[in-house]
Amino acid sequence: MWVVGVLVAAALATTLAGCSGDDDSTSPATPEAPGRPGSPIVTIGAGQEVSPVPPWSAPEVEIDADNVAQLKVDASAALEAGELFGEDDDAIPLYLALREHAPGDADVAAGFQQALGAVIERGDDALAAIDDDPAALRRAHQVAAVAREAAPDADPVVEYLGRLDRADQAAQANRRGEQALNARRIIGDDGNAAIDRFREALQLRPGDARALQGLAAAESALIRQAELAANQDDYAAAAQWLDKAATVRPEMQTVPEARQRIARHRASRVGNLRDLGLAALTREGGIDEARRHLADLLRIAPEGDPAAVELREQIELTSHYGLFRPGQAFTEALERGGRGPEMVVVPHGAFRMGAGPDEEGASDVERPARNVRFDRGLAVSRNEITVGEFRRFVTATGYEARATRRGYSTVYDERSGNLVRRSGIDWRSDYAGNPAGDSLPVVHVSAQDAKAFAEWLSAQTGHAYRLPSEAEFEHMLRAGSDSRFPWGQGTPPAGAGNFTGSKDESPGGRHWRNAFEGYGDDAWGPARVGSYAANAFGLHDLAGNVSEWVADCWHDGYRRAPPDGQAWINPGCREQVVRGGSWASSPTQTRSAWRLGSEIGTTNARVGFRVVREI
Repeated sequence: MWVVGVLVAAALATTLAGCSGDDDSTSPATPEAPGRPGSPIVTIGAGQEVSPVPPWSAPEVEIDADNVAQLKVDASAALEAGELFGEDDDAIPLYLALREHAPGDADVAAGFQQALGAVIERGDDALAAIDDDPAALRRAHQVAAVAREAAPDADPVVEYLGRLDRADQAAQANRRGEQALNARRIIGDDGNAAIDRFREALQLRPGDARALQGLAAAESALIRQAELAANQDDYAAAAQWLDKAATVRPEMQTVPEARQRIARHRASRVGNLRDLGLAALTREGGIDEARRHLADLLRIAPEGDPAAVELREQIELTSHYGLFRPGQAFTEALERGGRGPEMVVVPHGAFRMGAGPDEEGASDVERPARNVRFDRGLAVSRNEITVGEFRRFVTATGYEARATRRGYSTVYDERSGNLVRRSGIDWRSDYAGNPAGDSLPVVHVSAQDAKAFAEWLSAQTGHAYRLPSEAEFEHMLRAGSDSRFPWGQGTPPAGAGNFTGSKDESPGGRHWRNAFEGYGDDAWGPARVGSYAANAFGLHDLAGNVSEWVADCWHDGYRRAPPDGQAWINPGCREQVVRGGSWASSPTQTRSAWRLGSEIGTTNARVGFRVVREI
């Protein structure tokens, strides 16, 4: 076989494993210059260069009448033995001498033709052996030298010399192809590139093994460039290199197999970047790192790759919700046993807070309406804090609520139909002063009591629980609506909540004087939490059941309110905001924009609270 040594590591057996960015990694500006200059792609083995073959001259043979007969016998014997031209007693020298001595001798002429045919046959055998033995071309030239001297004008000689000339041209084309290959001129438009030269050799000599191996080396060099580009995450360049390689030997499976390898490499890199990004999102401050991984992933991934979509979505979610997801519900373990209230993650986003200029029943304390945007989601207790949950807090801490210390609160008096002060009432009491069931929303709690409960939850869970800001409360109450009431206009839908309805009736037969016409909810006083339909965020009783403390100090309007929706707090403020309608609120007080300022120590049968947790 011709020895075409492939020195680039992956020229005949390409692989992506172990390739570094510093090894043969310079991407060429043109396809004529791949790889690292100075490292040959092929080497020429011994015997591939044919040294000049000197002209052949027939040895002097002494011939006379006395030895002619013997020389004929000797020439025939040499021909029979295949001893054609190496010595002076071989067939060709003898027949040449005999022809000159006896030009008309038919036996000599026939013997000469046989010898000449044997010489040409030996030359053809040498030409046929070129693919397996590079030295055979030199032997073919030696035969040609003999044939030119013996019978330069004979048709068999002329035809043989033509065959030899084509073999020489093929060998020359192969040498030029190998030189071009080592010079990184693999593909070009000037006809001097390696592939052009190897194809020229194949046209001259179909099936030429040296040319076929040269094409294989050229193809491998182009595939190598594709793999180096892939190792640099330049898959567009890799595809271009493979497209070029595919033109070299289109009948072979080498390039399709390389495409599959690079596709697997690409998929592995994409998956790895996705995994790195997802892992970064689990760490504190990992969003920027995840975004860097996403940028790398988008640069190398095919358009619409699901891994890129997944990581982008996870970054978006994490940037707004941390490790949570919108709509997700969870509870957290308390340090001393049990679990905290059920929390629901409400979505981030923007809404318009406050009442419009023409809203019926609105007042200036609800204006000016303003746009508020939350860039982060928030976990909100699904229900108002219950008596049972507040009981756990008091039992664990020995906390004395405001009404307990003061010895009274305000309850509903069935006989008068009014809210009246009554002694011995605190968080353990219901709206009428009776013992409250654990599933009822806790009432008779002050703003300080609500804050103390949130601080206890924070200490127990290790996470930041607090009262919602006024903007947060209205955002979760509206749940995407912008109408007068959370449900729209007019009477609420059946089962929407615990509101004042014309169909409601107290235990003593009383009815509301100012109520939603035609509505009834089968409750007088607070109902068990979660008894009515949840809103679009999955939260219960924001517009009814009990009104709720929020964290803001009272201000008589929204001018100069924090633009980011954070609580508006002034040190030492004595009034705090109450939001959301209650079981005893008029329709006007059930509006989404309704707000009320109340002294922070106030306790009564209409006001409770819920908590939020930062995520």
